[in-house]
Amino acid sequence: MGTSVLEFEKPIAELERQIQELREKADAQKLDLSAEITPLQARLGELRRDTYRNLTPLQRVQVARSSRRPFTLDYIRLAFSDFIELHGDRAFRDDPSIVGGWARLDGETVMIIGQQRGRDTKENIHRNFGMPHPEGYRKALRLLKLAEKFQVPVLTFIDTPGAWAGLGAEERGQSEAIARNLLEMSQLTVPIIATVIGEGGSGGALALGVADRVLMLEHSVYSVITVEGCAAILWKDGKSPEMREKAASSLRITSPELLALKVIDEVIPEPPGGAHADHEATARAVHDVILRHLEELKRLKPDKLVRKRREKYLTMGSFTT
Repeated sequence: MGTSVLEFEKPIAELERQIQELREKADAQKLDLSAEITPLQARLGELRRDTYRNLTPLQRVQVARSSRRPFTLDYIRLAFSDFIELHGDRAFRDDPSIVGGWARLDGETVMIIGQQRGRDTKENIHRNFGMPHPEGYRKALRLLKLAEKFQVPVLTFIDTPGAWAGLGAEERGQSEAIARNLLEMSQLTVPIIATVIGEGGSGGALALGVADRVLMLEHSVYSVITVEGCAAILWKDGKSPEMREKAASSLRITSPELLALKVIDEVIPEPPGGAHADHEATARAVHDVILRHLEELKRLKPDKLVRKRREKYLTMGSFTT
């Protein structure tokens, strides 16, 4: 099953193991075991649908953090073509936790910027667990301005627990770097589409999230703070499952809740079993939704695009009594 299998996924993993063993037996012994495999496959599909249809908010957090989900570079590989990665902030260094560069979406040139996590310890250390330093955000800003210079749409992919809070990052201006991105993205004269593909946490996520359209994969989460951080601050207990579940529910971080609050614009459905069950199908869904929104945004003149983006964020948080 592997350590990456979540607790509630273990029945699914066990059924997958049984099917795989039967297939290997059939291949090795040249047997026809379709009568045994077919009902198990049907049961597997039902189990995936039932399990993922009834996830709690905390379980969605666990799914969003899974190392088996497709990351930014996976979407670039599966949904785009002709990717040319650009490096460095022209001031300090290149930050591998943010990747970006030119690509083509169905033949149209776009600028892609996204956080990148790792699947194993070595890669996570290289990518700093998807937590960017200020030079990462300054690299993103350089690419944003480059896209504006050539009037090319910007597509961002959000997948981070938050910006890196280390001493060096603070000394190099982490808060300023994030704030500068928020300001510049709000004024950019080209279409911006942001997609939350995993865990979107705090200002580290928002630094790539000021967009004309904010999309979100079905089992992703988007929050002002991690559930552990929220529980630790409010109830002095960031470790117990009960307090983490309470925090996850209170924060309203799931895609249906955020769509209802109009924080995001559309939820992209994931395959049965989550995005990690079928990277290719998930990438096709993301490709199609982004393309549709981009076609709509391209019809707007730059001044109207910026005005509507400004109005979008000014209306957030309004309420009536």
